[in-house]
Amino acid sequence: MKKLALTFFVFLTGIISAQKMKVISGNFDFLKGQTELNLKMDYSHMLFYKENMDEAAYIVKQAKDIQKAGKSPEEFEKWKKDWEYSKNTQFVDKFLASMNKNMDIKTSVNNSSAKYTLTVETVWIYPGWFAGIMNQPSKLSTILKFVETANPYNVLLEINSENAPGDNFVGLPNNNDRISEGYAKTAKTLAHMIERKIK
Repeated sequence: MKKLALTFFVFLTGIISAQKMKVISGNFDFLKGQTELNLKMDYSHMLFYKENMDEAAYIVKQAKDIQKAGKSPEEFEKWKKDWEYSKNTQFVDKFLASMNKNMDIKTSVNNSSAKYTLTVETVWIYPGWFAGIMNQPSKLSTILKFVETANPYNVLLEINSENAPGDNFVGLPNNNDRISEGYAKTAKTLAHMIERKIK
């Protein structure tokens, strides 16, 4: 009974800290009639945990946590390789798959023929944690900027997305898998918003 109550509490906590998405400037009119969209990911300013540590500090923390757990230096190298793969491939793939599943405008990377580019600037990540029946989803905050591909300084629409949850209701042991679900959630919410606005 206690386990059930604790599980419900964690679930409720996730609901309370649900994702918030708000338009900061611009509107969606330029997307009407578009069939394709270019995607660019930006990790250059991302911070982690409530301490707002930068990526270098986050990597050092992971190294220390792996060492404290009694694991070998090889485990840290494995984690670091997985982190780079996740940033460059998994997060991108999850975002794209979710966008294209929930929106008619097809999104892809390195599409210079697309008139507009969506830049996903990662602002803050809470990786969450997993401990069997007990777990906490990751949280992801991003700034979503729509710019002209030929003139990236011309920002047509800017949206702030806060605390997109990353989980699959069962729990994901791997931090990067949880974070990738946060990107998928962000994309899904954004795609639904676009579809509503350009009808």
